[in-house]
Amino acid sequence: MLRDIRKQYLFSSLDEQNMQNNPILQFEMWLHDAIEGEQLEPTAMIISTVDEDFKSHSRVVLLKELSSQGFVFYSNYESHKAQQIDQNNHVSLVFFWPTLERQVRVEGIIEKLNDTISTTYFKTRPIDSQLGAWASPQSKVIASHDFLEQQFLFYQQKFDIDVPKPKHWGGYLIKPTSIEFWQGRANRLHDRLLYTFDNDVWKLCRLAP
Repeated sequence: MLRDIRKQYLFSSLDEQNMQNNPILQFEMWLHDAIEGEQLEPTAMIISTVDEDFKSHSRVVLLKELSSQGFVFYSNYESHKAQQIDQNNHVSLVFFWPTLERQVRVEGIIEKLNDTISTTYFKTRPIDSQLGAWASPQSKVIASHDFLEQQFLFYQQKFDIDVPKPKHWGGYLIKPTSIEFWQGRANRLHDRLLYTFDNDVWKLCRLAP
């Protein structure tokens, strides 16, 4: 029975005194722990957006860069998520690393990266991924998977080994306004430490689980 599934979280704990003043630095440390701990898909993050009817939508994307400004990922600018971002630039992220019993929740403002940055990153991708960005009309209805295979072959023949970045593809930067670090604890008395950005200063407080 689902109701009988239980797990005691005993891996670690969170203490305000040991947290970084800047949550981006704290996140960087946790991400390093996830990578070094061979966490499955350590850069996977759930991004949630809201459409014009105030309906929420969530999906998993991959973090491709972490900077002092925030979190970067890349996508198709004609996708459903892109349309929702155009309508509402407030988004949230969730990272979950179960073997470390850790979760990070991010809320922030999203914006497109400039085309030069997106092009530079695009050129570092494997050529099959570059071709895939051309082949897939992301979020559009298609007749079958064969259509994608045909599109892939078409662009493979068209571009050979020099694949340009599509105009409809590029990066996004999420500038965080709050970041919450969650560490599982015994008896469901979890640690939740929340950073909020207020008057250009990060403030830290503890939340009840």
